[in-house]
Amino acid sequence: MKQRFLLLTAALSFCLLSCREDVEVFKPEVVPVTPPDSTGVNDSISHARMLGFYLLNEGNMGSNKSTLDYFDFAAGEYHRNIYGNANPGVPKELGDVGNDIAIYGNKLYAVINCSNKVEVMDKYTARRLGQINIPNCRYIKFHEGYAYVTSYAGPVEINPYYEQTGYVAKVDTATFQVVGRCLVGFQPDELEIVGSKIYVANSGGYMVPNYENTVSVIDIPTFTETKRIEVEINLHRLKADKHGNLWVSSRGDYYDTPSKLFWIDTQTDTYGGAIDIPVTEMTLDGDSLYFYSTEFSYYNYDWKINFGIIDVTTRQIVTRNFVTDGSEREITMPYGIMVNPRNKDIYMTDAANYVFPGMLYCFDRYGKKKWTAQTGDIPAHFAMLYSEP
Repeated sequence: MKQRFLLLTAALSFCLLSCREDVEVFKPEVVPVTPPDSTGVNDSISHARMLGFYLLNEGNMGSNKSTLDYFDFAAGEYHRNIYGNANPGVPKELGDVGNDIAIYGNKLYAVINCSNKVEVMDKYTARRLGQINIPNCRYIKFHEGYAYVTSYAGPVEINPYYEQTGYVAKVDTATFQVVGRCLVGFQPDELEIVGSKIYVANSGGYMVPNYENTVSVIDIPTFTETKRIEVEINLHRLKADKHGNLWVSSRGDYYDTPSKLFWIDTQTDTYGGAIDIPVTEMTLDGDSLYFYSTEFSYYNYDWKINFGIIDVTTRQIVTRNFVTDGSEREITMPYGIMVNPRNKDIYMTDAANYVFPGMLYCFDRYGKKKWTAQTGDIPAHFAMLYSEP
């Protein structure tokens, strides 16, 4: 058991946290990558114009090297490392490990994990508006004027006897003040909002081998935890479909318990079932759940990588490889995914070796590569930018 713990500690430090001593500063750069879209990109539901998207690069832990990129649909240009130019007076720029990004109202929110803050920016200019101080913050969602942010609460520490439970912080988006906290399980990761409930994936990821195995249910009006639903150990991602199902991914333990995908019935808040396929990250487009998996085994020290689609209505795997031209062989380590809701382009990032700059790949709806762009270190999290409808 001790040997397993030491091996996992070392691997987490290198593979997941990606520390390094040398720090390279990325200069801002604008690169044409695709013909301009002169017709505009319009969302048929909201009637808002899709202007582009932000990509948050996590950066190497301990290096204050998280960066922000932007892709401009109209110009067909990829803008690399835009935060410094927009905010020349901010020391250390974005900070240490960008863990999530989202747009709400006219603001852009970047969750900077090890800097213990949520950076708040203007959604059009990336100009800094302020910050929200939350320790070891992880992921963010919004509901009726409030941001909800998961927090590990305690320090970054692999410890099977970790004592500090995590919580969800409730933040007033007008004042950037934390106005409430709801305790959940250990090391809560992604959260999802369905109706008047918040669902939280409790991982227990620091507590190897004593992982958590539950999804917390929080009643929004009272902001209290009302239930925990047992699913599987080391939970991570959550996505709610339009049919009342909440899709939940488990990392497993990298030994005998593999990564899998599960669903919860949000009408009854009960466990629904499982699909026996590893899932690392996922995104929903209509009834299609796009995912990739980077499953690692400590038995053979090997990675298994898949790029698939699941039909959430039938709960069947449509394909185990949505890349059809063989260019998936160029991707070393998939690390982020998003689907364009208009033309169904698939955006996939590659963290490569976690040390050098990564890559962004764009595939068309048929899985053929359209273009690529170099990113910052460990490109991970997307946020689509719309004009006001």
